[in-house]
Amino acid sequence: MKLSNLETIPAHVIKQQLDVVYGSTVRSKHVGRDFMAGLKNIVGGELKGYTELLEESRQEAMNRMIEKARGLGANAIVGIRFSTSNIAQGASELFVYGTAVIVEPTTTQLPDPFSK
Repeated sequence: MKLSNLETIPAHVIKQQLDVVYGSTVRSKHVGRDFMAGLKNIVGGELKGYTELLEESRQEAMNRMIEKARGLGANAIVGIRFSTSNIAQGASELFVYGTAVIVEPTTTQLPDPFSK
């Protein structure tokens, strides 16, 4: 699956636009992470627990979006955007969306010299 935050895929042409696809996840803070974040606020520095939580959330939301695109028969998603929102105290949603499309390369591929 090719992914792009652009409206196109470089060196490809969009043959068919299928539908908008999305993925989301709602996560809550972990008490241990909150405690460590409070300590970091005193001394400063990166909140690694939250960085890891956001990375996991992004990946989960992206995987869900990709599965929806595959279900439509897409081989690419263009115009990808992320959004976040607070759902409840201590819980946030990470939302990703884009347009599922079918693309084809516009340039001819050079032969692979190692495929013999």
